[in-house]
Amino acid sequence: MDEKLQRALGDTARAARLRLGLTQAEVAKRVRLKSGVYGRVERGMMTPSVPTLRRMCETLGISSDVLLSLGAQAREETAPAPPLGAGEHPELSRIIHVLKGWPPERLALLRKLLETADTHLSDER
Repeated sequence: MDEKLQRALGDTARAARLRLGLTQAEVAKRVRLKSGVYGRVERGMMTPSVPTLRRMCETLGISSDVLLSLGAQAREETAPAPPLGAGEHPELSRIIHVLKGWPPERLALLRKLLETADTHLSDER
């Protein structure tokens, strides 16, 4: 893979990771790479194997066309991530990413647990 393509792949992976609010270590774990190795991929210094590319696409929620910078769809989906809302903590983005795949009844249960915890924590102040 040429250097320009490696850099483009790394930039695309980084943009997708940041949009999801994930750290390099979190993505590396899900993709089954060492954190330093994944960092080299994002910096455009290493070409991942095809199975690793597939896991990256699945983890980052992007198509292989996007990850490999192929076509118009790739340009649209790799737009910079919007900035976090004023005062929004990066951890909140990570939590939201985890919860996106949950069914409604599970989300309702979590909301009740959070409301209960918030009430108890507020009482301790």
